[in-house]
Amino acid sequence: MTETRKTKLGADHPDTLMSMANLVSTYSNQGWWEEAEKLKVQVMETFQTKLGADYPDTLTSMNNLAFTWKGIGRHQDALRLIQTCSEFQQRLLGPNHPHTQSKLTSLPASRDARCHETSL
Repeated sequence: MTETRKTKLGADHPDTLMSMANLVSTYSNQGWWEEAEKLKVQVMETFQTKLGADYPDTLTSMNNLAFTWKGIGRHQDALRLIQTCSEFQQRLLGPNHPHTQSKLTSLPASRDARCHETSL
């Protein structure tokens, strides 16, 4: 489906990007972390270029990539990306929006996990 959308709609069309994001879920569920990470980076970068860094789909893709990085041990990268995502969401949605609050509550957990890991 993803290849068909790329051919018919173009690689940077939002529907193609959503298909790619869905494929990432399959890769992640199968434990194919390297493939998932590569595709998540591609999706995020294309969303940023095509729709802007503060577009909701871009923020979702940033968040998803951050949690993949956290899962594979790239805690510093994950924390930086979650912080960036949180800053965009605060500007876009305001500090009291549920999505913003969700990011803010995940930041301490990310910091705690990183500190715990480095102290082991």
